[in-house]
Amino acid sequence: MDNTEMKNIQWFPGHMAKTRRLIKSNLSLVDAVAEILDARTPMSSSNPEMDSLTAGKPRIVILNKCDLADEKSTQKWLNYYSQRGIAGIAADCKSGRGLKSFLPAVKTKVLGELLEKRSRNGMTGAPVRLMVVGIPNVGKSSFINKMAGSKRAKVEDRPGVTRTKQWVKLENGVELLDMPGVLWPKFEDQSIAVKLAFTGAVKDDILDTETLAMKLLSYLAENYPDALAERYKTEFSAEETGLQLLEKVGRKRGMMISGGEINTERAAITVIDEFRSGKLGRITLELPPAGKE
Repeated sequence: MDNTEMKNIQWFPGHMAKTRRLIKSNLSLVDAVAEILDARTPMSSSNPEMDSLTAGKPRIVILNKCDLADEKSTQKWLNYYSQRGIAGIAADCKSGRGLKSFLPAVKTKVLGELLEKRSRNGMTGAPVRLMVVGIPNVGKSSFINKMAGSKRAKVEDRPGVTRTKQWVKLENGVELLDMPGVLWPKFEDQSIAVKLAFTGAVKDDILDTETLAMKLLSYLAENYPDALAERYKTEFSAEETGLQLLEKVGRKRGMMISGGEINTERAAITVIDEFRSGKLGRITLELPPAGKE
């Protein structure tokens, strides 16, 4: 994605540094770490600091919102993590789809050796404790609520609302330590920031809505032209500029203002909302590094 014409997107909420300290100071309390990722952007929605922050602890990734992601691409990501020695499952945490495989995966693939050792030492009653991490708005609260069968974690649609850690006990001797969502202080790669803006992981006012929609349409015209054609009942070409694509959406939807001009702001809001709600189809914004699937 071209980022030459856009300002640098930064992220500096004060609670982020506090969260990093919380993760490090509480790591000794847990047996493993569960990282919630967005299945549409597994790499971009994974904090690059997570490897160092959780060093030495077994990890499982939950590719959330898999119902919105390209199914074949999601499988490529699961293969990628498996080759790195990281267990992974695909899930839709709102509906609970896929979450039945979470605890079995934890108890066999992630903590199998530890649980066998506990069994040999007569410690079968010891709780399994997991730290749940993930960037803001990736679905941590939905995951915890579904696992706990309650509304213990308040679900918000705005980025960055879980501020303090909290323990959630499940019925089967598993305890989840919910950590506040944590982003990193600076995006070295601006294309990552753009992808996070596409999915709503960073606040919408960080980037102009029309610019964001034009970038999204350019990506979709190149990678998912059939999905665009199906939704907006017209052909889209990767040769067209982002503005031309946006105007085409506005024209097809009758979003006109006085003088025959197209209301591109309204069209931009429509495109972003329809992408996030899955109305454009199942779309993945990035694939694993070449040769690592």
